[in-house]
Amino acid sequence: MRKFNIRKVLDGLTAVSSAASASSAAQQQQAGNRETEIQETLQSEHFQLCKTVRHGFPYQPSALAFDPVQKILAIGTQTGALRLFGRPGVECYCQHDSGAAVIQLQFLINEGALVSALADDTLHLWNLRQKRPAILHSLKFNRERITFCHLPFQSKWLYVGTERGNIHIVNVESFTLSGYVIMWNKAIELSSKSHPGPIVHISDNPMDEGKLLIGFESGTVVLWDLKSKKADYRYTHDEAIHSVAWHHEGKQFICSHSDGTLTIWNVKSPTKPFQTITPHGKQLKDGKKPEPCKPILKVEYKTTRAGEPFIILSGGLSYDTVGRRPCLTVMHGKSTAVLEMDYSIVDFLTLCETPYPNDFQEPYAVVVLLEKDLVLIDLAQNGYPIFENPYPLTIHESPVTCCEYFADCPVDLIPALYSVGARQKRQGYSKKEWPISGGNWGLITQSYPEIIITGHADGSIKFWDASAITLQVLYKLKTAKVFEKSRNKDDRPNTDIVDEDPYAIQIISWCPESRMLCIAGVSAHVIIYRFSKQEVTTEVIPMLEVRLLYEINDIESPDGEQVPPLPTPGTGSNPQSIVPQSHPSTSSSSSDGLRDNVPCLKVKNSPLKQSPGYQTELVIQLVWVSGEPPQQITSLAVNSAYGLVVFGNCNGIAMVDYLQKTVLLNLGTIELYGSNDPYRREPRSPRKTRQPSGAGLCDINEGTMVPEDRCKSPTSDVKDNSFSRSRSSSVTSIDKESREAISALHFCETFTRKADTSPSPCLWVGTTLGTVLVIVLNLPPGGEQRLLQPVIVSPSGTILRLKGAILRMAFLDTTGSLVPPAHEPWREHNVPEDKDEKDKSKKRRPVSVSPSSSQEISENQYAVICSEKQAKVISLPSQNCIYKQNITETSFVLRGDIVSLSNSVCLACFCANGHIMTFSLPSLRPLLDVYYLPLTNMRIARTFCFTNNGQALYLVSPTEIQRLTYSQETCENLQEMLGELFTPVETPEAPNRGFFKGLFGGGAQSLDREELFGESASGKASRSLAQHIPGPGGIEGVKGAASGVVGELARARLALDERGQKLGELEEKTAAMLYSADSFSKHAHEMMLKYKDKKWYQF
Repeated sequence: MRKFNIRKVLDGLTAVSSAASASSAAQQQQAGNRETEIQETLQSEHFQLCKTVRHGFPYQPSALAFDPVQKILAIGTQTGALRLFGRPGVECYCQHDSGAAVIQLQFLINEGALVSALADDTLHLWNLRQKRPAILHSLKFNRERITFCHLPFQSKWLYVGTERGNIHIVNVESFTLSGYVIMWNKAIELSSKSHPGPIVHISDNPMDEGKLLIGFESGTVVLWDLKSKKADYRYTHDEAIHSVAWHHEGKQFICSHSDGTLTIWNVKSPTKPFQTITPHGKQLKDGKKPEPCKPILKVEYKTTRAGEPFIILSGGLSYDTVGRRPCLTVMHGKSTAVLEMDYSIVDFLTLCETPYPNDFQEPYAVVVLLEKDLVLIDLAQNGYPIFENPYPLTIHESPVTCCEYFADCPVDLIPALYSVGARQKRQGYSKKEWPISGGNWGLITQSYPEIIITGHADGSIKFWDASAITLQVLYKLKTAKVFEKSRNKDDRPNTDIVDEDPYAIQIISWCPESRMLCIAGVSAHVIIYRFSKQEVTTEVIPMLEVRLLYEINDIESPDGEQVPPLPTPGTGSNPQSIVPQSHPSTSSSSSDGLRDNVPCLKVKNSPLKQSPGYQTELVIQLVWVSGEPPQQITSLAVNSAYGLVVFGNCNGIAMVDYLQKTVLLNLGTIELYGSNDPYRREPRSPRKTRQPSGAGLCDINEGTMVPEDRCKSPTSDVKDNSFSRSRSSSVTSIDKESREAISALHFCETFTRKADTSPSPCLWVGTTLGTVLVIVLNLPPGGEQRLLQPVIVSPSGTILRLKGAILRMAFLDTTGSLVPPAHEPWREHNVPEDKDEKDKSKKRRPVSVSPSSSQEISENQYAVICSEKQAKVISLPSQNCIYKQNITETSFVLRGDIVSLSNSVCLACFCANGHIMTFSLPSLRPLLDVYYLPLTNMRIARTFCFTNNGQALYLVSPTEIQRLTYSQETCENLQEMLGELFTPVETPEAPNRGFFKGLFGGGAQSLDREELFGESASGKASRSLAQHIPGPGGIEGVKGAASGVVGELARARLALDERGQKLGELEEKTAAMLYSADSFSKHAHEMMLKYKDKKWYQF
């Protein structure tokens, strides 16, 4: 990336680029001297980039585990992510570097550690005793594929089953293999002539740790005696096994099979099952076997002291239940409950009161991990209600199509949104507390309110409280409520621009102070909402239809070459059609049968009951014009002080007065320029002198079709993944010029022309060709006059140019502080005002909060304009460009925001090449430039946004929001803000064996595993079998994990470790070097094979 050229104008530079003429040098010099009053406080040391938290449902989950003592839940995903959940507000995200799928997770219960098994045949030991968990050890299997792992409670020996049917044993402290191996052929001996298949289950007998139950996929189960190294019993069944579970007394176990049956076996009767159950099979009358069902993928067998045991299973439905949703079946005594789920079941776990497998389990809940949801079922209440989920896992309820992030909002906003959102909550949840309650919250060091707004494909909008690195849904708005729903496919009028999701949200414009909300949807519709705490019924939904497409060939210029001024409501030359409410039913076709004057969606014509919260103020729709569908909206802005909303697309711009419900402005983009069009765009027909006024912009290109994509903004198309757009301002093809879209809109109170002596309300318009135009707004006085007199809009003649599409505009005052757009303070509109209030509202002036209390005549302002390629700071009213920065030459800026940080202001940019950059204002000095992430898909581009106080976010997957900070201060405080996953908890007492059991040798048999699996007894494992890789957690991490039962042994090892630490570190470094050398040699070998037979000219 090229380094930036224009820098320290702030210091009153004397050296000016030689390319600049003497006069411009003098101008810059003078500007520089005037600017020296602005003290810029931001320096590069105020900036640092780091990820903070990840919210939302783990994308593509694949594994589940629970620590019943710590009460922590872990979820692994197909992309190697690990998410840990404790009490609401305690969440953590980690990532395996390889990105391989997590196939199984095992907690070291109450030890603050977790083992993950991955699809690339690696095992990893995570230390959870630090706020950001880290890997202590890894073990890579070279010759065998891992299929199942089991770690007995309070044991340090992990059983690892493989695809070949063998079982290896890993010491979880040192992460080394024991020499003890259970080979498949020894386990099955002559019971089967063929290979029994991969290991699908391993568990020890709850009453005898010396007996290991091994399940092979083909249907064989073996009870292995660890001491005598032989099988005690073999149980064969002709159906494949999916899972196995013990009864806590260790005398029976249950298997689930691929034909939808469960078999219960008595341990000492291996010849046939004690009982066979087909939970969902139709019982045939003449005693025949029930019809086969779908496989039962998992079964759990949990006992209670007071009653019948629970058998809980997933799958097993009969094949004739076509279209039936996935189910979890709970069998308790004679009752069978079938609980339907919204998505397919990935895994489930039964939560029990005890961590001891040889005690009555007393199950109280079931955690069900679905493909796109996490459900907790209360087993203790009748009807098995679900718990209300306190985690923010519903971000993706409908796919997210856009995001906005607001830090430092007014303090009354979150309570207001929460109070209207609380009424939307579902009823019928379990009365109990959420059972996943581990961990502790971090310290709250940030005290400002933060709100995230997500727009969705179904037209819904969600407001989230995002304060202090947490996330909680506040309120949900359904924008599709104002439209008629088509009953079926045929009934739908095919006026839709899009086949599916016609209500999808594309742009959100929100004013937090006035609470006015405006959205633009994919069907070229705009809805304006007002916030109210009162319920109202709207008899007729106010609506406007706007015709934003011009037919060049049909419009004659009034007198020759002269270009008319912008039409104003007074001139009567308004080209827009303000259509009455009844219009959709009388929608017309033009004479040649083409669809004309029809909007894409039909607004309801029945009364609409609107609950407290956001209520529809006005619906605006673009209509079809002579068979041409309306183009999608590319930019949108609302201003509560002026009562105006403005939006644009690749055809032009429209401004609406939402108080008077009238269209004030409706122009083609070319018409905005008047006679100042730098491209000198001419109409295509040479027959008559035509008005070059943007009519029929789509038709300018003779002979060639304009591709539909051209007019989409980079944020418009959810499904578009291409990044081949060149939008440089030097493009001369008529094709591109004809598609000049409105890309940025900003209402403000500033100087509109060079000769202005005081600021006035205006609208700044930016286009995709890098032009900025200014429109002057003449507003009537407030109170009743505002509703009676027209707003007059007129061009200012001011045109500014940048390279690349305009993305963002903002204004600074003389002190360099941000001048926010004017706004009305929020008030309740649905309550009649008394006389005093009316008088007040007459006098009420729009609030423009600027640190300098009044703009004196001599004071100037600075416009900050950011495009896809560069940023400029322009002094007003003189319109001199005093600072300029070329942000990127080879890439383009996707998102630029002017944000406040540490009582100052800066420009933050995210480029398509993955760089995040910040620049000081007004001098545009580079302060931060970090390569953060490659732009792998459109989703990141569509959702990335910066906000105040160094916060930013984007959608990292279809279900998750990743938050990050670019503030050094937040990075430093992050450790304190993060929650603690591990909290010291006493392990519950082991079950009492009772007098007679102790006397007659009943009860649980313990086993000295060290004696069996230790090096002295079993020797060393083959070196080539698995390779130990030290983790980045290092020796400090081992110290953290060293306590509890496993810790007793680890402490002795630590004493040795510390004495031989230098040796150990050397050994670890050697191991790491060997590992990297090994992977290098593999790559080299692959390269050699790839190019072995190629000639030099083929490379």
